[in-house]
Amino acid sequence: MPNDYVFSDSLPVAPLKIAALESCRPLAQKVNDHIVNFRKNDTEELLRRKADLRYRGYDVSSYLLDFSCPRFGSGEAKAVVNESVRGTDIFAMVDVTNYSMTYTLSGITNHTSPDDHYQDLKRVIAATVATAHRVVVVMPFLYEGRQHKRSKRESLDCALALQELADMGVSNIVTFDAHDPRVQNAIPLCGFDNFMPTYQFMKALFQHDPSIQLNKDSLMIISPDEGAMARAVYLANNLGVDMGMFYKRRDYSQVVDGRNPIVAHEFLGSSVDGKTVIIVDDMISSGESILDTARALKDRKAGKIVLCCTFGLFTNGLEKFDEYYARGYFDYIITTNLNYRPAELFTRPWYLEADMSKFLAAIINSFNHDASLNATLSPTAKIQKLVSRLQSDGYEYYQTIR
Repeated sequence: MPNDYVFSDSLPVAPLKIAALESCRPLAQKVNDHIVNFRKNDTEELLRRKADLRYRGYDVSSYLLDFSCPRFGSGEAKAVVNESVRGTDIFAMVDVTNYSMTYTLSGITNHTSPDDHYQDLKRVIAATVATAHRVVVVMPFLYEGRQHKRSKRESLDCALALQELADMGVSNIVTFDAHDPRVQNAIPLCGFDNFMPTYQFMKALFQHDPSIQLNKDSLMIISPDEGAMARAVYLANNLGVDMGMFYKRRDYSQVVDGRNPIVAHEFLGSSVDGKTVIIVDDMISSGESILDTARALKDRKAGKIVLCCTFGLFTNGLEKFDEYYARGYFDYIITTNLNYRPAELFTRPWYLEADMSKFLAAIINSFNHDASLNATLSPTAKIQKLVSRLQSDGYEYYQTIR
């Protein structure tokens, strides 16, 4: 076990409890298993150093909180906690994108919406915050994160939700690849941590395809629009390769499905002829934009095309992705396991998963120890180490990446 995950000179500030709503139960179980494993190694290290291990609940078989959110026939619900949480660190986990869950409303089956998941999260907080040591919300896909700014007479839903959580007593909000992290300005007195899955993307890609070369002549990073520029610049600088960018020409004279339709994608950057290109973005919703970008790159004679997106929502189904893959417009799509994905996605030959459970477990474990996240969880340091080893050891190192 890497020393990054061993806190040999400190103990948690409070007993740990993970309040995982049903929407993200599989991910939470993997996170729990990692933390149990981390702390077994902690125990061995602390015993070796003859440290004092007298701490309630430090070495247990599970940190998952026993609770439920039952619903009445009217559709109303409540949170019921079945064990004491007095003095504990509560980490409330929720996946607001999980549309697979249903509930009954007056005999009618409804699919659980992001609004429903958010309400269940607030119920769990309300049931625990009064007696817990502190409550931290772990919301990988930030609720209403796409409605983060006001351009017309619009609601600011994400800012309102963050303020509501802060007012309820939440001490910190943990999210991943927020659509615009500047939304945290709505809660300047509350903690807000936005993590990126960049290292996990590269690890998944290099493990799957050892033929990819890390040099400017063979690899290029592409931003599909202006909003993803920061992600592309960061990755390109860390890998030491060039980057390019597309910008969208839109028809502002009409609105379709709440947005101005895209007329064309224009490219800014050097030649992609024969190069492997990695397109990075925060999410795949319908996939229209990123697929058009992939097709435009293939028209410019790009070699392999890899799409890396933190959240794979696939709101319009998988058929168009199958079609574009069959036509050779892209080679792989990599998304994380931070949100719900339909079972049929895992049968696709073009899909790769970047497992974030160990990273998330390390984040929660560090919070519970009040330990700094900079030194142990910096993606920059991990990516630089990965690049250095790949360049020096080559193919042999691909098989040992952890």
